[in-house]
Parts: sequence; structure tokens; C-alpha cells
Amino acid sequence: MKKKVPQLKSDKQAETFLAQDLSGLDFSQFKPAKFEFEKKDDQINLRVPKPLLAAVKARAKARGIPYTRFIRETLELAIAPK
Repeated sequence: MKKKVPQLKSDKQAETFLAQDLSGLDFSQFKPAKFEFEKKDDQINLRVPKPLLAAVKARAKARGIPYTRFIRETLELAIAPK
């Protein structure tokens, strides 16, 4: 049986943990994460109907991301080259 990955409360704990052999650990508890590195310089203010915003928030919650990130991803997909 594989061991669960412990919760680490400090950088020192993380460094010590990562210095060991990790092959016997169960990493199934982790979820993939997407990081946004690009700086956000500008902002928009957009009025939308309440049902639309509720649907956006529900879709974002189902994906486990903030609704503003969901909106940003949707905009990026809409303008991506095909």
C-alpha cells in the first residue's frame, strides 16, 4: 500500500520531504493545476444578465476554478487561431 503525501506547513518541511525517495507515495490525491504567469495589466467592466453570470459561475465551480479565470479562458479560446 502506498503512503499518502503529507500536508507540509513550511518550506523547510517541503525541502526535507522532496529530498527523499518519493516512489512509494500515492499521488492520486492531487489534482492538476494550471498556473497563469502572464501579468494582467488591464481590466474590463462588463454588465451581463444575472442568469448568464450564474451559469458562468456554475461552470467555473464545476471545473474548480475562479469564475474570472473561466471568463478569461473563454475569451482566449474565442480568439485563438484555428
